[in-house]
Amino acid sequence: MDLKNLMAQAQQMQQRAQQVEAALLRLSVTGSAGGGMVTVEADGKGNVKKVRLDPTVVNPADVEMLEDLITVATADAQKKAAEAAQTEMRALMGGLNLPFSLPF
Repeated sequence: MDLKNLMAQAQQMQQRAQQVEAALLRLSVTGSAGGGMVTVEADGKGNVKKVRLDPTVVNPADVEMLEDLITVATADAQKKAAEAAQTEMRALMGGLNLPFSLPF
């Protein structure tokens, strides 16, 4: 493979990476806890956009439980975002004809 071809592929990969980045910011994933009583909506990069609480889970006498549910729902949303990002990156790399193997 010549250098010119390799440079063209690198440029193509950079353009696709920018497209994936934009797609991840538009993507919405939802994590939940407590049987859906707490939900967290995040973009494909794991940035939290919204938290929804079922009114029955709000108990001033047990704030710690609510904190735990929010933490679990946030972690779930971020895990789903990471999985979505990994899928997008695999698709990006799969379309390139690289002369070597990548570690994912």
